Amino acid sequence: MNRYPRDFHGHGPNPPDATWPGGAKLAISLVLNYEEGGENNILHGDAASEAFLSDINGTGMWPGQRHWNMESIYEYGARAGFWRLHRLFTGFGIPLTIYGVATALARNPEQVAAMKSAGWEIASHGLKWVEHKDMPETEERASIAEAIRLHTEVTGEPPKGWYTGRCSANTVRLTAEAGAFDWISDTYDDDLPYWIEVGDRDQLVIPYTLEANDMRFATSPGYIEGEMFFTYLKDSFDTLYREGVEGHAKMFSIGLHNRLIGRPGKVAGLRRFLDYARAKGGVWFATRGEIAAHWAAHHPHRRFERPSRMSRARFVERFGGIYEHSPWVADRAWDLELGPAHDTGVGLANALARAFRRAAPEERLAVLKAHPDLAGKLALAKRLTAESTGEQASAGLDALTDAERETFQRLNAEYVARHGFPFIIAVRDNTKAAILAAFQARIANDSATEFATACAQVERIAELRLQDLLK
Repeated sequence: MNRYPRDFHGHGPNPPDATWPGGAKLAISLVLNYEEGGENNILHGDAASEAFLSDINGTGMWPGQRHWNMESIYEYGARAGFWRLHRLFTGFGIPLTIYGVATALARNPEQVAAMKSAGWEIASHGLKWVEHKDMPETEERASIAEAIRLHTEVTGEPPKGWYTGRCSANTVRLTAEAGAFDWISDTYDDDLPYWIEVGDRDQLVIPYTLEANDMRFATSPGYIEGEMFFTYLKDSFDTLYREGVEGHAKMFSIGLHNRLIGRPGKVAGLRRFLDYARAKGGVWFATRGEIAAHWAAHHPHRRFERPSRMSRARFVERFGGIYEHSPWVADRAWDLELGPAHDTGVGLANALARAFRRAAPEERLAVLKAHPDLAGKLALAKRLTAESTGEQASAGLDALTDAERETFQRLNAEYVARHGFPFIIAVRDNTKAAILAAFQARIANDSATEFATACAQVERIAELRLQDLLK
């Protein structure tokens, strides 16, 4: 099977109404990454020092050496930045989700106690704050299990949420397979939660952010002052809030780090934003766990038979009749690079249309000839396919007067004599009067034009049929 795993469809053009508690127009998820003490360090058994997300721009890892300046920047996050943020959020009464690296939590017991006392959600940020991209699958799976074990030992409770951050292509699947998490967040692909299917497990994903994130103070292009951070957060908030007012409530994730936003000049921008958002009203400040519980209760997952996962035989059985009496169209479409984007009516219609368009002219002509005359003898004899019967009835072609039926039969005969195939139109897009007008106008066209028009109408009929099947 030639299958493409990436999902470009998501919630599609009509995302669900989030129905946040209290009719909130926007849910804000504030996340504090706790990594201090879990970063690369030869003291931690790593081969080199850390080089990621600090105010030392452009630094590289130091193999076999401690990087004293880097270590002290991380230590600032634990010693000063965390407590500044703790005072800010507890003072405002705003809940936080902690992304806690397990080894960092183990080395920071007083901060863990403060998190628990504040009632903050402590999710897992992996075992160590290191790259996973080259980690063998078995090693990463073992690392996830050890992170859960150590997190539970240190905090007293197993983590219910997960975010690796520096993840591999396997991370989302492996964390879902662990079966331990209400939510995972190693994606950046949506403004709303969504479900994925991993084996028998329905796993909730709450996408995270790398742009509404103070990490941009340590990357280029990025923020250089607190006001820039405030402005970006405010603009994001205003856009999402407006969408919520318009009936499309979303989620706004904000990522924070003790050693970055915890600095005095940077935290001022965050405080300014929190003042702005709190004054607005209609905002739900929530932990990711609270968002997950709400989504599971109001938007539970619904499994369905996905076209992109069907065997060839099942695919042709299900969709072989979409193009009238022409199962070969579905058979050839199955060979295309299908994926999640083709598990919708519009997406699968495109795949079948591609197979139809690739076909030789005589094959497409055969498809046209397989279509029945409108209100013709087959309809009178009740020998239409179920799809054609319903379509013709939708435009009232099953209840014609004698004069109307005579007109249709005359036009059918004239059209076939001129062009060599039946008149085809997507009747569900038209009224009876519009169909008659199109019939009379199109008879005079040249056959090449009508062939192209009829093929386009066949594709439209197929799309409508598929939208009925894949709602």
